[in-house]
Amino acid sequence: MIPTSTPPAVPAKSQAVIASGWMHTARFLTSAPQLHHLPPLTVPESACVGRSNAGKSTCINTLTQQKQLAYASKKPGRTQHINLFSLGKQGVMDAVLADLPGYGYAAVPKADKIRWQQVMANYLVTRENLTGIVMMCDPRHGLTELDEILLDIVRPRVIEGLKFLILLTKSDKLTREESTKALSIARIQAGGGQVQLFSALKKRGIDEASQLLWQWAHPDGTAAPAAPLATPDDEPENLDTPEDNF
Repeated sequence: MIPTSTPPAVPAKSQAVIASGWMHTARFLTSAPQLHHLPPLTVPESACVGRSNAGKSTCINTLTQQKQLAYASKKPGRTQHINLFSLGKQGVMDAVLADLPGYGYAAVPKADKIRWQQVMANYLVTRENLTGIVMMCDPRHGLTELDEILLDIVRPRVIEGLKFLILLTKSDKLTREESTKALSIARIQAGGGQVQLFSALKKRGIDEASQLLWQWAHPDGTAAPAAPLATPDDEPENLDTPEDNF
């Protein structure tokens, strides 16, 4: 019998380089104010969520190595669009990154908050090609009531296999002891999801998060069936300033 051999494992450094290069291919695809405006897609989709001022857009820009890919309105919480970014090389997309507006900002009228929270909930529950969720959280404040409500909404899908990651942003503002404590608490709250420290300033956790997103989109180590990269729609309305929100 001829012995079978398994392919050699890809070194961790090579995996990081592959994932980093793949994240850098992110390009604006479309913007949707309502669910029915979202294009029906079959490629894997990962959604980024988080409270306003959690540093979500900064995190997306850092992961994609682009300074102004993710935008927000001048007043955090005012922009109520789902922004999609295509991922994939050589003119095709093999995955999509969805940027959902920050939630919980006090200046937004209550009726608008309720309406948009319902849109977000429907997206997270019904989006068929959604394969993973990244929640950005400022560890100095921990998971808030709104974060926990979102966790309750997605928990059934996580149980069914939806990937879930909590990124503790701005971790450079914590001491080592505070970081350890924040990780422990978040892991309990994640309920089966993963938790990582992240800092755009200190370049912490970038490789790990990029590799995880790549693995979500390529569970067998190869590209998913790719779709032609269509010409992007017009630029989204009111998305004219970066959302640093520090």
